[in-house]
Amino acid sequence: MSHPKLSSPPRTAWVSGATSGLGEALVRALLSQQVRVWGTARDISRLSKFSEARTFVPVCMDLEEERKAVASFVQADREAQGFDLVIHNAGFGVFGPFALVPASQWVGQVGAMVTTLVHLNHLGFSRMLKRGSGTLVNVSSVAVEHPLPFMAGYNAAKAALSALSESLMFEARGTRVQVIDFRPADLRTDFNGAMRRPDYPPVEDPRVFAAWSALTRNLERAPMPECAVKDLWRGVDRGRSGTIYSGSFFQARLAPTFAKLAPQAIRRAVAARYFGVS
Repeated sequence: MSHPKLSSPPRTAWVSGATSGLGEALVRALLSQQVRVWGTARDISRLSKFSEARTFVPVCMDLEEERKAVASFVQADREAQGFDLVIHNAGFGVFGPFALVPASQWVGQVGAMVTTLVHLNHLGFSRMLKRGSGTLVNVSSVAVEHPLPFMAGYNAAKAALSALSESLMFEARGTRVQVIDFRPADLRTDFNGAMRRPDYPPVEDPRVFAAWSALTRNLERAPMPECAVKDLWRGVDRGRSGTIYSGSFFQARLAPTFAKLAPQAIRRAVAARYFGVS
């Protein structure tokens, strides 16, 4: 399989959430260009698939363990003598009615995907500014504009991450540090298979089933992760900060345009119909 190429590959890269899906595709694309890659996983044994790559360094990291996650990044950055490319891709979904899932589950998800990532962004961004160069990529989602039903914590976390990226773009102006808010739509991965579906009291609500069916159906029809890598690399090659969308024409091109132009009430009605929860 041929991998998308960067015109000027970095010397070193950090990719979190490297075990499957987009993270795995990013790692393989970088390794194909002999980039030295530090890739992370909660279960480090799942990174054995890269064991034959001489330029791959496995890192055990769990966003839900903030201090350990920060320590892992600091150690890896020291080993790399500074990362040229940092991609924060790790994250997870929690699916369920907001009122029925314990608040601690939502708080835990937002803490892992916002608070921990604020720390990691602070470390990576400040070190890039000090060195005078680097590319920082935060993988958010088109859910920033089009929240997914029954995934309140995920929607909130991705919106916060996009806002953080936008803030850093302002601060990077006039420097050689590039900040990218990468917003993929559905990709053909096992995202739903890894979704956390907490044990909440049974609810006889056909909307929950309809939403889950729609999410599953959309993933089955979605582009492969390598397409997203290609889109991201085009943005990195431009050398400018900004927001990059990736995915099917409908989700990644038409939907964001619709979100900018349509009144909110119409946007909500269309989304509810799209997911079968109207």
